[in-house]
Amino acid sequence: MAYVPNLKTKYNEEIIQILMKEFQYKTVMQVPRLTKIVLNQGVGKATGDRKLIDSAVIEMTTIAGQKAVPTISKKDISNFKLRRKMPIGTKVTLRREKMYEFLERLISVALPRIRDFQGVANKLDGRGNYTLGITEQIIFPEIDIDKINNIMGMDITFVTTANTDEEAFALLRSFGIPFKNVKKN
Repeated sequence: MAYVPNLKTKYNEEIIQILMKEFQYKTVMQVPRLTKIVLNQGVGKATGDRKLIDSAVIEMTTIAGQKAVPTISKKDISNFKLRRKMPIGTKVTLRREKMYEFLERLISVALPRIRDFQGVANKLDGRGNYTLGITEQIIFPEIDIDKINNIMGMDITFVTTANTDEEAFALLRSFGIPFKNVKKN
């Protein structure tokens, strides 16, 4: 039997039923689902030191469990000493099983490690997607703090098939993302 992540099982067995009841969907295909999680990290200091990109790619690969790729600048900006086609960040796109595994690690292990954690902001983008800003990559247990040169933040974007923010919010809340000022069901 093939391995199925816990959150995928929870989605198929519980969350679909909850959302169908809450939003009065007529068919299972109308229920919003999580399509991908994108991790993005800008490394502004990389214009002066190219080794920072290599270490950022290694860290992001370790966190995501999938190979990260450097992002490349599209134009010259002389004020920032930025040249076209210069690496300025890293990104990883997670789908299917790896997406659910990462989400489970994020909710159960990484977010509780943030100092004075009160929950994440509940502001979505208007199209059913949510971006979470992390200020330190050391909240992930995969990162060895002794080997870190720079503490860098990252953005984690959850892309859903939801048509409204309300539907996406209900979906992400059902997965267990700890939003601020939200009463549990």
